Amino acid sequence: MHDESAPNTTWSGGLSDDISRVILSEETIQRRVAELGAQIAADYQGRDLLVVGVLSGSFLFIADLVRQINLPLALDFISVSSYGDRTRSSGVVRMLKDLNQPIAGRDVLLVEDIIDTGLTLSYLIDNLRTRQPASLAVATLLDKKEARVVKIDTAYIGFECPNEFVVGYGLDYAGRYRNLPYIGVLRPEVYAGGDK
Repeated sequence: MHDESAPNTTWSGGLSDDISRVILSEETIQRRVAELGAQIAADYQGRDLLVVGVLSGSFLFIADLVRQINLPLALDFISVSSYGDRTRSSGVVRMLKDLNQPIAGRDVLLVEDIIDTGLTLSYLIDNLRTRQPASLAVATLLDKKEARVVKIDTAYIGFECPNEFVVGYGLDYAGRYRNLPYIGVLRPEVYAGGDK
């Protein structure tokens, strides 16, 4: 992650004022997403691929990713909550939206925006394995290894992420910043006191 710079000037004011530095530019993200899509297409050639996005954070990543996977595939979404409006996972996971289709016997690729503690994703993996998919793999845009509490096997990683609070490209704080086209570090004063 070597894109450190001031926020994109086309996004000056408003949301960008709350970003201390950009760690991944829009161009860098799109390049890596294309690489991941090509790798996934090669790995799943001839298989029954179901791509499952974890809402809400993965929505931009999964939209761009599936357009780079040159294969017939199906798409579904699941939503869980463990953050609320805080900057750290509470560790208590609630299912907000389940899948719309069965996954038994299918090759499932679970797509996350960021893995930090791993608690939420570990819950999801355990839940989906009980439904007997043919295979279950994980793709994540960001991997924040320093924050990991449980081990997660990840097949596809976009970028390693520093142990800082990042927003943009689907990642939020209190429901905001998802629409930024880059990923940046949120200024601590924006969320100071938010974890009390």
